[in-house]
Amino acid sequence: MIDSTAKIHPTAIIHENAIIGKNVEVGPYSIIGDNVEIGDDCWIGPHVVVKGTTKMGKGNKIYQFASVGEDCQDLKYNGETTFLEIGDNNVFRESCTIHRGTAQDESLTKIGNNCLLMAYVHVAHDCILGNNIILSNNATLAGHSKLANNVIIGGLTALHQFTRVGEYAMIGGCSAVNKDIPPYFMASGNYVQAQGINSVGLKRHGFSSATIMEIKRAYKSLCRNGNTLAEAKAEIAENVADCPELKILLDFISDENRGIVR
Repeated sequence: MIDSTAKIHPTAIIHENAIIGKNVEVGPYSIIGDNVEIGDDCWIGPHVVVKGTTKMGKGNKIYQFASVGEDCQDLKYNGETTFLEIGDNNVFRESCTIHRGTAQDESLTKIGNNCLLMAYVHVAHDCILGNNIILSNNATLAGHSKLANNVIIGGLTALHQFTRVGEYAMIGGCSAVNKDIPPYFMASGNYVQAQGINSVGLKRHGFSSATIMEIKRAYKSLCRNGNTLAEAKAEIAENVADCPELKILLDFISDENRGIVR
């Protein structure tokens, strides 16, 4: 079903089962497949492929040569019905590739709202991305990666599968990420190492000076004071009542996965 207000270029191919919302524009030679749902006010540029089962919210922009909702590259994938969900007001620049999930996980790849994925970014199967995320050119997320809100990842950086990145964390360019990056951290390197906290980003998001100072103390407890992880957790827990923002950090480091960058 194509809404009457949509603008579809005559060379575009739209499957009869696709749902195209109000004021959507689909450019030349783009292909919208079966079981694709595109929300209102989306702009699909030329030479874009969107396959199903993919559901996209409102106000998204997809630039040329992007491939959205394709079968994943996991060798265990055997044609099962899996899903891609995309929120509102995201921008996918040239040649982004975003794959659906696998039955071995939750069958779902998910991207939140207001994210910017720059050229040649790859989001693999079963990745879960929050809101307000920036992935710079050629950033690569392996399968099952999880990014919380307000994460920034530099260009040419690669995440190992099952990696988690916490809220407001920033990872420098050309990094190889083989461990989880806690909230508020700055990290970079091959392999990645903790470099401090994202104080500039925290200021831009309205964190008070007092709160930033408490986060710095927590960072030092984790990374610079020679504490064991258990000792650092206990020290941070003592300060959560006075600084609720530390609860996000404490919960993250208490849910170990691949180990955390320290």
